[in-house]
Amino acid sequence: MTLGPTELRSILTFTVKLARLAGTIILEGSQAIQSASFIDEKKNSADLVTEYDVVVENLVMTEIKNAYPSFQFIGEESYASGVRAALTDDPTFCIDPIGKMRPTRAESRTLSPLDGTTNFVHGFPFCCISLGLIYQKRAVLGVVYNPFLDYLYTAIEGQGSYLARGSGQPMKLPLAPPKPLTSLSKALIDVEWGSDRATTVIESKCDAYLRLAADPAAIERGRMVHALRTTGSGALNFCLVAQGGIDVCWEIGCWPWDVCAAIVIIQEAGGSVTSRSLLASERPDVDLFTLTPEVLMGREFLVVRAIPETQGETGREAQLRLAKEFYDTVGNMTLMLRG
Repeated sequence: MTLGPTELRSILTFTVKLARLAGTIILEGSQAIQSASFIDEKKNSADLVTEYDVVVENLVMTEIKNAYPSFQFIGEESYASGVRAALTDDPTFCIDPIGKMRPTRAESRTLSPLDGTTNFVHGFPFCCISLGLIYQKRAVLGVVYNPFLDYLYTAIEGQGSYLARGSGQPMKLPLAPPKPLTSLSKALIDVEWGSDRATTVIESKCDAYLRLAADPAAIERGRMVHALRTTGSGALNFCLVAQGGIDVCWEIGCWPWDVCAAIVIIQEAGGSVTSRSLLASERPDVDLFTLTPEVLMGREFLVVRAIPETQGETGREAQLRLAKEFYDTVGNMTLMLRG
């Protein structure tokens, strides 16, 4: 099966309908959870999961298998079972851990049925369903839907990214012409704490966030950014960068199913997605903004919004400058990424 623009638009139509259907379950679950007296915990108090996460996942898996029986899956269950197969064009390397189907195609759908489960449990209206499609080792289609706000983000590779609010018409992203960003000190940056609360991890993140926020006159390498935000949903964070509401987003410790869909959305909005490992590459043939399978599975992403070309600097050069400034500020990440 070859996926061209026409086929991808058809898949997008299906995926949007599925996301909205799942969104009704998320809303029903939120109402039920707020009146419940017990909540099951998957790992700890920062990584809560409920029965509705499972209900949404089962719905999504069933509908996709019925509509596209040859598509494969990459999701949380495969990693929980210890499977770590790499993305590949060879269908024999595609993973289908949940449906137990034999791989027969080079497509794999990356599934994150409910991103922001802690927000969901607490009634904080910033969680979503996130559905992305990978084809020939590239993320090519993304749908991110927040049913609480009725915000629907969509993108297809080469066809732009859009936000639809309620019943309104889709608006192309970013929502306004991007403005220059001369340094991190002018930036609104999103960071996250994650579910790993080991002392070494938290201390490392605290040190990094301190340098981002601090006055350089008081703290070495302090950047005194405009503000730091923490919202609890990697997919929606990326989408906020795509629409222009956040300048920079740093996700460390997330999984590909958390951000695959949103990666297409941010890239189609002119934003950049890179990582420390990609920037550290000394190979002259490496595009520092091309998301290889290794980077997609690498669990660390730095996202910078679209930046216009200015005299003496292209938008890509500005994004690269800001990425290097960011990593110089946060320092060593070794202790922040475990598991």
